[in-house]
Amino acid sequence: MTHIRPVTVADSKDWLLMRCALWPEGSEAEHRDEIERFFADQLGNPLQVLLAVDDTGAPVGFVELSLRSYAEDCLTDRVAYLEGWYVVPEARRRGVGKALVRAAEEWAREQGCAEFASDALLDNHTSAAAHRALGFEETVQIRCFRKVVDPTKLRLDISRRAGVNSPDKESD
Repeated sequence: MTHIRPVTVADSKDWLLMRCALWPEGSEAEHRDEIERFFADQLGNPLQVLLAVDDTGAPVGFVELSLRSYAEDCLTDRVAYLEGWYVVPEARRRGVGKALVRAAEEWAREQGCAEFASDALLDNHTSAAAHRALGFEETVQIRCFRKVVDPTKLRLDISRRAGVNSPDKESD
């Protein structure tokens, strides 16, 4: 049986491993920083993280949740949002994902939300099917575009986020 509970600092290592598996494009250091920020202030995104654990207490999945003032095709201005949803491969198709989403829906109701939204990449058919199976209605498909208008500023901003000294900053 799966038990769903809020994540704790003691779960950081397991949460980190699952985050890295869900979002491999992010570095381990970036994920670790986000986890540390979550526990430091509890006011950023995500606002809540729920962890699924099996009968032995081993973490087998998580959801990251936030509140948004806008979500595509939603009618209200306070929408609970499923920012991330992951179940370890060996626990899939056993109701873990469903239990996580049901707990997330309850969290949404506790936050005073009437709507719960999510997204998936256009080519992630598995995620789309999982969402539909749990009652989500697909409302819109979008493509996002990006254009760099100031390459120098972009390089400086990226360097600052990575903690690298910029060329206009003296190092000790």
